Amino acid sequence: MKKIFLTLFLVLGSFTIQAQELTWETDINKAIEVSKKTKKPLLLFFTGSDWCGWCIRLQNEVLKKPEFAKWAKDNVVLVELDFPRRTPMKPELQKQNFELQQLFAVQGYPTVWFANATNVGGKVNFEQLGKTGYVAGGPEAWIAGAKQILANKKS
Repeated sequence: MKKIFLTLFLVLGSFTIQAQELTWETDINKAIEVSKKTKKPLLLFFTGSDWCGWCIRLQNEVLKKPEFAKWAKDNVVLVELDFPRRTPMKPELQKQNFELQQLFAVQGYPTVWFANATNVGGKVNFEQLGKTGYVAGGPEAWIAGAKQILANKKS
């Protein structure tokens, strides 16, 4: 019985550790560098982290799950673009996030855009691959939709 409990504890613990290893970039320029090096598209998560109920739900039901962590590590560069109401942010980060919100025409939260970025003559251009938001059904349903967006662009 102790061996079963210990094995279960180790397995569940490894999922928790794996989920915590995700890196969410907040600096778009750094994220673009990582994207170029890894040849992975950007996942741009537009969120209102301290006030948006659907954003918090997406975080809890999908983005903080081990299934998402495993998929994300292999497929995308994660970028969080936050629009909090109560949490102070640096002015340069606010400016960056607002400019990207305008560029991607984000009108509601959560919005998740998949994009490739290229730097042409010192100017960043984004190729929009597709977007999604909250999807009921947990990480499996959300990942299935994300895979479809990314697969459509590869065709």
